Amino acid sequence: MDWKTFQALLSGVNKYSTAFGRVWLSVVFVFRVMVYVVAAERVWGDEQKDFDCNTKQPGCANVCYDHFFPISHIRLWALQLIFVTCPSFMVVMHVAYRDDRERKYKTKHGDTSKLYSNTGKKHGGLWWTYLISLFVKTGIEVSFLYILHHIYDSFYLPRLVKCEVSPCPNQVDCYIGHPTEKKVFTYFMVGASALCIVLNICEIIYLISKRVVRCANKVKRRNRNMAVHHENYNDDPFNNCNLPGSRGSRLNLKERPPAFKTAFKPSFGPSGLKLEEKIRASAPNLSLSS
Repeated sequence: MDWKTFQALLSGVNKYSTAFGRVWLSVVFVFRVMVYVVAAERVWGDEQKDFDCNTKQPGCANVCYDHFFPISHIRLWALQLIFVTCPSFMVVMHVAYRDDRERKYKTKHGDTSKLYSNTGKKHGGLWWTYLISLFVKTGIEVSFLYILHHIYDSFYLPRLVKCEVSPCPNQVDCYIGHPTEKKVFTYFMVGASALCIVLNICEIIYLISKRVVRCANKVKRRNRNMAVHHENYNDDPFNNCNLPGSRGSRLNLKERPPAFKTAFKPSFGPSGLKLEEKIRASAPNLSLSS
């Protein structure tokens, strides 16, 4: 496997990642890929050759090795590294799709027009693609750890295994080559995988919390702008005259001029009758003079 090409492909993901994503990529290359290429492949290179059983029965050692090691650790880790880094290519392909749309948009509307402010910024669909890739990577890591634990019953690698599989004549003892060294590398790779899971979970929490805070600030800013606009509208004297409950409608009734009906309303009460009698008494009697 050409790990240099693999590293060159993943190096483009680094500029679109967060701080947690950059740490994750460093852990993958330094603590997993480099350890795998430099040391782990050599430790498991003679795995089947050093698997020795205390019998010369033809085929017994091969069958016992296949029974206890159905999938080699080194090949399982190679598959894990390939599968766990593939979701990161989703982000690279999405950014490439945005770049292509941006190029077509500029060709159609001119170089000054822009469809995206930044094609690599995690907003909109790219944010969802990045978040889904994190969930997929975490699921792959957990799945491979479960497969490794399920196949070998634990992460511990014993020195001696007892085999009773045909064509072995009876129960035979088989010895694993370099058991302590293989056990150390197994624990190291499992620990590095667990660290990557923790980094993925931290990045998921960081992205979601950052998105929630941004949405909350946007809603708060919108409410503040609406409150300021409403306050300015109430302070305008040309807009307060028709608003119910405003200061213009709460003027003192004594300061207002009397209404037409109120000014010319006839008075039929007792005070009105007395005033009419006084006017008649003071008027001259025209009938007597004639």
